[in-house]
Amino acid sequence: MQTISAEEAGFDANKLDSLALFLEEAGSSSMMIFVDGKIAFEWGATDQKHTIHSIRKSMLNSLYGIKVAEGIIDTNHTLSELGIDDVFPLTEKEKEARVADLLRSRSGVYHPAAAVSDGMLRGMPGRGSHRPNEHYYYNNWDFNVLGAILEQQTGKSIYELYNEEIAQPLGMQDFNGEFETIYLTDEDVEIGFPQTDGFYQYEEKKSNYPAYHFRMSARDMALYGQLYLQNGNWNGKQIIPESWIEESTKPHSLYNPRFGIAYGMLWYVLAPTETRTSKSFYHTGTGVHMLGIYPASNLVLVHRVDTEEDYEFGEAEFYGMINRVWGARR
Repeated sequence: MQTISAEEAGFDANKLDSLALFLEEAGSSSMMIFVDGKIAFEWGATDQKHTIHSIRKSMLNSLYGIKVAEGIIDTNHTLSELGIDDVFPLTEKEKEARVADLLRSRSGVYHPAAAVSDGMLRGMPGRGSHRPNEHYYYNNWDFNVLGAILEQQTGKSIYELYNEEIAQPLGMQDFNGEFETIYLTDEDVEIGFPQTDGFYQYEEKKSNYPAYHFRMSARDMALYGQLYLQNGNWNGKQIIPESWIEESTKPHSLYNPRFGIAYGMLWYVLAPTETRTSKSFYHTGTGVHMLGIYPASNLVLVHRVDTEEDYEFGEAEFYGMINRVWGARR
């Protein structure tokens, strides 16, 4: 990957130096900024792999786009048609949810799921309170089941698919598809992180479907963001259909009208507002990791914190990081 000077990329070099100092003091592990497909800023251990948490959903987006285009997955198929049920049986109404509803996190299925945070549980509606596609709720059950459907329809693991369809074509340096499986019980307080590219997290008392975690480096994640910035095209080959990326990054569920924040299909969307003329999209993990794609600025941003170890980086530091990145623009 080529580099570009701060000035050529539209940044103030002194302010990028201040950003690097801030990242060091705040406890970040790495950051990369691409502008015009070139490295404009690189800081920290950008080759270090650790868990990307909720950004795993955006990694799944590309695989769905590819397999839908190939006719292997039909987003209009319902859970009933796909034979999906769970530990606490789904109702006939819940089974009417389509793959398209799960992609938008609008299934109306509020079943216990693996890897659910306390914050997600606090906002979870009751079973049967909404019909499919009636209500948006950021729902790990939807996301986990999407992983299972992908594997069911392709006969391959998520990690094998990602390595074949994305990592190898993009020339990722730190991902080769190795994975493990862990099983958690109610007594388990902490996760032991396998040192692989990914791992399935089963919580069998809650659900039949595991969470599929990814462990990736900042430099590999930045390549993935660049693929989306280039509308799915890489070195002249259309890896992800452009129409899929366009549909995925529409504001399907505008849940914060004041700031124009919405959820698309496995991506968050910053919709145009009175003060923001262009659309961008991103995903975060545990509120500290970020993969952001900003088409109007031709920019990709990756921020990482090693959350597999003790860390203090929090919400204030996260917004401080964002403000310093954009404050460094000239």
